[in-house]
Amino acid sequence: MDIASLTGIQSSYLEQFAEDRKITKTEDESFQSVLSSMMDALNETDELQHTAESEEIRFALGESENTHDLMIAETKASVALQYTVAVRDKIIDGYQELMRMSI
Repeated sequence: MDIASLTGIQSSYLEQFAEDRKITKTEDESFQSVLSSMMDALNETDELQHTAESEEIRFALGESENTHDLMIAETKASVALQYTVAVRDKIIDGYQELMRMSI
């Protein structure tokens, strides 16, 4: 699944959601704020991965017969991981571009 196609989505619901969660337009644009935001995103990705793993274990042990919960957890974890990898790649590209600059 390519998440690059998600960049053109415009919706009042998404904008309201982002504002409510203070995802966009932070007043503090310091490095500490950006780093804190990225660490929160990494922690959320890790939490989603653990949730998917626990759902897989529950399903394998027969504690859960609902495959929908399993697929939802796995899909959330997959999308979060793809997003995290895409952000990491962009950060590395930006760093490499800075290192190529001559002073």
